[in-house]
Amino acid sequence: MLTNLPNLDKTKASVLRKIFLGIEPTTELVAILIIYFVQGMLALSRLAVSFFMKDDLLLSPAQVAAISGITAIPWMIKPFFGFISDSFPVLGYRRRSYLILAGLLGSLAWLSLATVVNGIWTTTIAVTLGSLGVALSDVIADSIVVERARGESQANLGSLQSLCWGSVAIGGLLTAYLSGWLLGHFSPRTVFAITIFLPLIISIVAFLIAEQPIIQGTVAINSFKQQLVQLKEVIRIKEVWLPTAFILIWDATPTSDSAFFYFLTNELHYEPEFLGRVRLVASLANLLGVWVFQRFLKSVPFSKIFFWGIIFSTALGLTALLLVTHTNRLLGINDQWFSIGDTLILTVAGEIVFMPVLVLAAKLSPPGIEATFFAILMSVHNLGGFISRELGALITYWLGITETKFDYLWLLLVITNLSNLLPLFLINWLKSQDSQSPEQHTAS
Repeated sequence: MLTNLPNLDKTKASVLRKIFLGIEPTTELVAILIIYFVQGMLALSRLAVSFFMKDDLLLSPAQVAAISGITAIPWMIKPFFGFISDSFPVLGYRRRSYLILAGLLGSLAWLSLATVVNGIWTTTIAVTLGSLGVALSDVIADSIVVERARGESQANLGSLQSLCWGSVAIGGLLTAYLSGWLLGHFSPRTVFAITIFLPLIISIVAFLIAEQPIIQGTVAINSFKQQLVQLKEVIRIKEVWLPTAFILIWDATPTSDSAFFYFLTNELHYEPEFLGRVRLVASLANLLGVWVFQRFLKSVPFSKIFFWGIIFSTALGLTALLLVTHTNRLLGINDQWFSIGDTLILTVAGEIVFMPVLVLAAKLSPPGIEATFFAILMSVHNLGGFISRELGALITYWLGITETKFDYLWLLLVITNLSNLLPLFLINWLKSQDSQSPEQHTAS
């Protein structure tokens, strides 16, 4: 059983329930939210990594895009982490021990980046190791969230996911501007050194996870067999694999992020501090998107949210052409103000469309293998992101876009944005989820 926060009278408990979106506050819930919060705070080093690869390693936009795909591999093998966590307790614990390990891996990665890393391959390995630490902690936190979300009432459906994702956004909000400011005054390695301490917080709060020790022996073998049987049964269900395939195709459309980053820094000469302000706006927009979904859209059918979300996101994404062609200047709009406004609107729209992915993944996860199956669904999402970045890298290379040549960046933006419309032809694959309750998927 989860332990409620101690010594709370009814009035304080009522206030806390409102803060926690109607969910009963527990020590474990606070620990989980801290883990997601730290994941958001790790955005502190995201700009530093980008500038380190661009300025210190002198990599091209296509190379950076390709490396970004490689460093996302840990997020694609999340089912493996879920299986390991569910089946092989460490020192008697399936969750707590792995959270401690995740924090230590993350700190080791940032320590190496701050000190000894100095080449393309060592950088790739170090950033991938840091990604591994975050992915592992995310799997464990997700598994606990799925277990709790299964008991949510219809009125609170999606509240826990909103709360967790909101924690990520708040963490990102607190470090967004700071990430740019630090790069304006210190080297990327100094930012990496500061980041070392953040993953250690995960290791510390792991001791707050309410978990009973498991007696080891035949647990792993029995759990493994049971999971295989359950996974085999669930994967056969059309109402499960069709939405999963939709998510993969939706996420796999190519992206222009790396090339656009080089355009902002090398062509428009945006300083790190300003990019920090843009990230601050993006973090605020994430929170706004979570609030809009929670307040107005959590009961709207998934297919409707995806349909209109994809259309609006594509239309809004094409507005970047105004910046690339400098048409915004003819309209009397400053480059920097245009970037801030564009980021705000696009991020809100993107967050609204992404929230149903989290809710859908929790609905599809069967009892008993929450960590493994939820990780499978989210790894499908991350696999799509990997394909998206690698396709973006290939198109960037084919169009001859480099760190100083942006003649065909407009065409890259057109291709990447219009490709987002392709999943609309498959929107019916989500229809089965519009009215189903979580229990309907695993009733048999």
